[in-house]
This record gives sequence, structure tokens and C-alpha cells, in this order.
Amino acid sequence: MVRIQIEEKLKVAFSPSHLEVHDESYRHNVPAGAESHFKVVIVSDNFTGMRFIERHRSIYGALAEELAGSVHALALHTYTVKAWEGLQDTVLASPGCRGAGTLA
Repeated sequence: MVRIQIEEKLKVAFSPSHLEVHDESYRHNVPAGAESHFKVVIVSDNFTGMRFIERHRSIYGALAEELAGSVHALALHTYTVKAWEGLQDTVLASPGCRGAGTLA
């Protein structure tokens, strides 16, 4: 499963204190079980001192194989432990897909 691969790679690369990987493919115009659209919520002190773009690039690097393959979209919510505590576990919803809908 792609979701499990993503989780495993992010755990190794970032030692997160909190990690959620949600398969959001069902919200898009793809067949059920496509595992092509994901939302990642990751909390790691490895992000301390990094700008958001640096955090995202580091995740793209860790998931290069998946992004070159079946993963079409990746919504990233990256936080330091301190920032996460301030959010009280509140995460923004992922944006809708421009081609959203269901396949007939």
C-alpha cells in the first residue's frame, strides 16, 4: 500500500512525534482505491528553523519514488512540536480537486 510506504519513509526521515497520512483519493475523480491523493500531517522537531518550502522540499525528497509514480497530489501540513501544541490538534482541510467528482 502506498499510504504505508509514505508513513514508513516519513518516520525514518523525520522521527515525527505525530504523523497522519490520509488517503484522500475518494475526494477526487479517480477510481476507488487509487491511492493517488494524500494529506500528510507531520509534527517533527526536525523542522525547527526551516521555512515551509524547505520542509516541503525535504518531504518531496524523502518521497521522490512515490511522487514519480502513483502519487498525483500531496497536501502537506508540517509543524514543529511547539507550533503543533499551539494549534490544539487543529488541521486545515485539504483543498478540493478541480476535477473533483465521481466516476460513473
